[in-house]
Amino acid sequence: MSRLEDNVDRILYSEQQIQDRIKELGAQISADYEGKKPLLVSVLKGSVVFMADLMRSITIPCSIDFMAITSYPGETTVALHEPKLLKDLDGSISGMDVIIVEDIFDSGKTLQKLCEMLLKPRNPASLRICTLLDKPDRRAKGVTIKPDYVGFSNIPNEFIIGYGLDYNQLYRNLPYIGILKDSAK
Repeated sequence: MSRLEDNVDRILYSEQQIQDRIKELGAQISADYEGKKPLLVSVLKGSVVFMADLMRSITIPCSIDFMAITSYPGETTVALHEPKLLKDLDGSISGMDVIIVEDIFDSGKTLQKLCEMLLKPRNPASLRICTLLDKPDRRAKGVTIKPDYVGFSNIPNEFIIGYGLDYNQLYRNLPYIGILKDSAK
């Protein structure tokens, strides 16, 4: 069996670059939410690594919760027509300032569905999106939402792995973000 690193074509963002950018995002969120207590909602599984580091970089009180929604059933990279909710929030978000924390904003269909599920029926005071990676060139038609906080934008249209992002549930534990070799797919 090969090592995970053997299947990385190249590193897109180093561990240090990621940590530096997350500190900047944490400072921005702390300033924007001064006097408030935002709820960070991690979209499992990919964003858990990002959220762990992000919440430690936020200097104001905040709480966390988790949701799991999937667009990819099983071991495939072919998206479902409609994203499926696998795990809901543990409590009410009515009147709360909510920040959805996502690993990658790609087609936007999953996040748009998630926002629809959270906005009107659950009545948060505010709802924003913080994504580590943004691939605007991959945005699907009809997606109207945009991320409010972006770690890195204009990500190339290649398969990204590491730092929580996976291919068939592997590579999440790489400390950097890289491009998966075609031969590993």
